[in-house]
Amino acid sequence: MDLFSPKERGQGIIEYVLILIIVGVTIFVLLTLLGPAIMKFIQDLIAPV
Repeated sequence: MDLFSPKERGQGIIEYVLILIIVGVTIFVLLTLLGPAIMKFIQDLIAPV
């Protein structure tokens, strides 16, 4: 017994891909904006060593 038609199965895959794309873009934007601050924080931690 098949619970989902092929169209519904394809729609589920597209939704997962869209979620992955949104998460990827969000991470990229956050790293782009916060990258210099994160790099400075790491350099400040390593500097005393």
